[in-house]
Amino acid sequence: MKYIMTIVWAVIISFVIGYVLASMAGETLHVPSVLSLAAIFSIIVILLGDGVLKESN
Repeated sequence: MKYIMTIVWAVIISFVIGYVLASMAGETLHVPSVLSLAAIFSIIVILLGDGVLKESN
């Protein structure tokens, strides 16, 4: 479930970033670029959460 929520939030945040940057540049929103950004965010967050930032006892 945590992976699904990570992907959902990555998509939402990516769409917001893509929309704001496209609006500032006067361009149209390019959905494939936004989804690729969401995939990159998801992979980074999952790797950081499960590997690098794991709590040690």
